[in-house]
Amino acid sequence: MPCRPPTPMKQALSGAFDMLSHSMETYFGAPHDNNLSDLIAEANMRCIIDNTRKMIAAPEDLAPRSELFWASAMAENGILKIGKQTAFQAHMIEHQLGAYTDCNHGFGLAVIHPTMYRHMMSGVPEKFARFAAAVWGIDADGRTTEELAAAGIDALEAFIAEIGLPAKLSDMGIEGEGVDEMLRAVADSTLIIPTCPRVLDADEVYEILEECK
Repeated sequence: MPCRPPTPMKQALSGAFDMLSHSMETYFGAPHDNNLSDLIAEANMRCIIDNTRKMIAAPEDLAPRSELFWASAMAENGILKIGKQTAFQAHMIEHQLGAYTDCNHGFGLAVIHPTMYRHMMSGVPEKFARFAAAVWGIDADGRTTEELAAAGIDALEAFIAEIGLPAKLSDMGIEGEGVDEMLRAVADSTLIIPTCPRVLDADEVYEILEECK
């Protein structure tokens, strides 16, 4: 019996970014020492990034998609969360954004993550610097911890652009009259996660969403 056709690329990319988001939002929860769960998360993130690129290059090849299936299981089967608090603030924001706009979940996460992490970076700059080096392969090369941390977020943003995901809310058609009031409602109804690198409040969530326009 022949295999079913692969999932359409749009939805495959959405799913790939969602599994990357799950891995990141576990990774950036405490503790931030050199623990096994974080080491596994770093490997999972590298796997997702590598195989997303391979999937785009060869859409009919099931091998990278199979690796992404395995990575998606690792992102959410609880192994990465052993001994960890979690920091699923981007998911909480996107859930409310999706409720108000019906936007694609993975696409919404792609828009939110870089801006949100720039707001959170000062809470644990060493962890964001480690993310830059261990996940994106960025050499410190004379950079300060804060500069290396920022370079990692820049690399995440560049990857989002590379694979063709939206960078702004307007790329998903979220714009025009009434958008500010809607974003305020999204922010006010977002569940705040107290275990993030920096704990946000509704006003800062609104600021992040405005910056994402």
